[in-house]
Amino acid sequence: MSREARNLQWLLANLVDEVPGIQLVAVVSSDGLLLLSSDPERLPEAREQVHEGPKGSPADLATIVSGLGSLTSGAAKLMDGGTVKQTMVAMDQGSLFVMSITDGSLLGVHAAPDCDMSVIAYHMALFVGRAGHVLSTELRSELRQSMECQEPQETQETPQ
Repeated sequence: MSREARNLQWLLANLVDEVPGIQLVAVVSSDGLLLLSSDPERLPEAREQVHEGPKGSPADLATIVSGLGSLTSGAAKLMDGGTVKQTMVAMDQGSLFVMSITDGSLLGVHAAPDCDMSVIAYHMALFVGRAGHVLSTELRSELRQSMECQEPQETQETPQ
């Protein structure tokens, strides 16, 4: 793995470790592919809330982030609002933040209900500022390949 990819992974891990309330983070490409994610098993409080199976997984967060990014971008075009910089969804059981990085890439954060939204938004902006400089086409391609290698292989049923 390249130095830039390792640095981006370190930035993401630092975001998760340093900011209270973050449960799951995903960096998503402009075409909706998961490029980088936090490991929900790292945070003890997140382990209790992450469901078995696909719900609550980094892939699900990537799908939601991509869809929400597309929706808000379309709304901004219809309203002549320019580029969407950040979207925040407050829910009873948590918050979802989506922030543009570069070239259509997005940073998505799922946070606990009692999080300090301004602190999370601030640290996301720091991440975006740092990641935007290194998230080149080549690095996005490398990260995609890395995520594909990490995906669990589907188990085949064996005849009994």
